[in-house]
Amino acid sequence: MHRGHRDRVKNRFLNEGLDGFEDHQILELLLFYSIPMRDTNELAHMLIDRYGSLSGVLEADVADLMTIPGIGKNSAVFLSLMPSVARRYFKDRWRDKPQIASTTKAGEYLISLFAGRLYELFYIICLDAQNRVNHAALVHEGTIDQAAVYPRLIVETALRHQSHSVLIAHNHPGGSLKPSAADIEVTNQIKRALEPISIRILDHIIVAGDKYFSFADSGLI
Repeated sequence: MHRGHRDRVKNRFLNEGLDGFEDHQILELLLFYSIPMRDTNELAHMLIDRYGSLSGVLEADVADLMTIPGIGKNSAVFLSLMPSVARRYFKDRWRDKPQIASTTKAGEYLISLFAGRLYELFYIICLDAQNRVNHAALVHEGTIDQAAVYPRLIVETALRHQSHSVLIAHNHPGGSLKPSAADIEVTNQIKRALEPISIRILDHIIVAGDKYFSFADSGLI
């Protein structure tokens, strides 16, 4: 019975993709590959109930996942790999030097960079004269305030990677796209620091999940 059910679920995915699947059905399918001989539907429901969503399950701590009856180390590690694999997949699709020719492209690139991140990160994206990415540098981890993101570090990073211009970006894991007063102040500090060396900030992008906010499009830069 289980083998026939698993074959039907796999064939449904092959024929339809995941768009029509419920979150617990996606988990059920994933667990086929770490739990060979068990009905994983009930376990998938249990995980969704515990963590609230598919993303909550995939972002859960491995040790905490292993406290769920039926979830061993293999399953916990397998599920926790998904966000990191997604980031590597998107990075590989963009290749080494994607061209960022519009706000939409910038937003898409940065959404992939922050996919699955559970805490706040601040990046500077160094661009060449054709707006291709030279380097994406992580310059700060944690909540941003005026003292946290040092303009000197931004300047050094931009010069080291021969930037013609830069994007700066950070994420709001809590889901709000609204820039804080600190976000605006940090942007202005970095802009002032880069002006003497003729490196322009094209945009500051805030990412929350699969959405983004552009300072440039909103007239804040």
